[in-house]
Amino acid sequence: QTLNKQGLDLILYHDRTLFPVGSVRNQSMKPYQIFSAFKKYAYQQLSLAIPRCFPSPKPQIAIKLPSEYESTVPNLETWGWAAVPQKQQNLWAVTEQHAQQLLDDFVHQHMQDYQQQRDFPARSGTSRLSAYLNCGILSIRQCLAAVFASSQGHFHLENIGQQTWLDELLWREFYQHILFDYPKVSQHRPFKDQTAKIVWRNDPAGLAAWQQGQTGIPIVDAGMRQLLHTGWMHNRVRMITAMFLCKNLLIDWRLGEQWFMQHLIDGDLAANNGGWQWCASTGTDAVPYFRIFNPVSQSQKFDPQGDYIRSWLPELAHLDAKHIHEPYAKNPNLKLNYPQPIVDLKQSRLRAIEAFKQL
Repeated sequence: QTLNKQGLDLILYHDRTLFPVGSVRNQSMKPYQIFSAFKKYAYQQLSLAIPRCFPSPKPQIAIKLPSEYESTVPNLETWGWAAVPQKQQNLWAVTEQHAQQLLDDFVHQHMQDYQQQRDFPARSGTSRLSAYLNCGILSIRQCLAAVFASSQGHFHLENIGQQTWLDELLWREFYQHILFDYPKVSQHRPFKDQTAKIVWRNDPAGLAAWQQGQTGIPIVDAGMRQLLHTGWMHNRVRMITAMFLCKNLLIDWRLGEQWFMQHLIDGDLAANNGGWQWCASTGTDAVPYFRIFNPVSQSQKFDPQGDYIRSWLPELAHLDAKHIHEPYAKNPNLKLNYPQPIVDLKQSRLRAIEAFKQL
């Protein structure tokens, strides 16, 4: 209204998604609930027209507003919060130029091998662009344009790496649409209503051990410590740590969702909620409740030499690749400055399956 009085128009655009939320519907005019169907729709639309990036707007004459609307951008200290430590500031350069350079480097140096490398946390196999996407420094359209530019502008992508990264961008898109079409997921409710009856364990000690990276499961602890120190965690490890909390510890996934949102620099409500509900088997198109990651097996498969574990658990750095994934397995009395596992993986798996069977 103030702008209108000045003879100016305010025009809003959607920029967080490829397709405006609320616009994607199936033949029954209902929102998609299955990712594969959503992806098929997206591929069809993208084959017809790829959303283009717009040039940066030209500088305009400064708009003079009434004094009551004048303000400065506050800093954290103004709000009574602690300043971000310089060490963490150095991890995430906050400029469009840096974000664009990261995108260019990923597209030209890593995207081709993305499908083969993305699940190994000790390698530089992911784009690490999520924080820049989340806060709008980089747009989803810019990412999409980079994908197709690497394929000479054609929709038919040249290799599996390009296609796999596009699919990951579409998972992000899918969860944004789920959040809009099913707002209950933003209200601490599961997507699958029947899973609201799951009896979660009240285990403050277990929750604290998980939060601080002291569970005695090295891959889980490495991930949680990476989160605390950097504000970021590798996606494969996010799935491992999340499933460990809500399946092996049988602790309410919402407590984990909250912890991640408090600490992730790329904390996105839609993606974070979607990922947690996927792991907890409460969400749309979620993993079946009986499919439970074994964190040790995951560790041996995706961090075979233990390099990722060593980088975050210095107390285990001296162990070889054979023993670092479960240091107490062969020798329960081994003297280490590291906790024993707080839960038996086999027994806790059966406990989780039984809890879901009660629904």
